[in-house]
Parts: sequence; structure tokens; C-alpha cells
Amino acid sequence: MIVLGVILLVIGLVAGISILWTIGVVLVVIGAILWILGAAGHAVGGRRHYW
Repeated sequence: MIVLGVILLVIGLVAGISILWTIGVVLVVIGAILWILGAAGHAVGGRRHYW
């Protein structure tokens, strides 16, 4: 999710499409939160680990 967010950020920045940039930021933030929760040992979405 983080990688997809970064790709959308770059495409949105280069192409000047603000909606892609916004979606990219949201995906990066959500991916980072899920990654931190999974690394801390919390079950995310019924799974013990989130990759």
C-alpha cells in the first residue's frame, strides 16, 4: 500500500493531477499506520501480521 501510494504521488506530481497526489498521500499514511500497528503486535484486519 505504501509503494502504491508513492507511485501515485510521483505520477500526480509529474502529471499535475492533484487527485492522484491526494490519493497517494492517503495511501501512504494508511499504509504506514497499518505497518506500525502490525509491527507492534496488534492484530490488523484479523491477521497477526500486516505486510
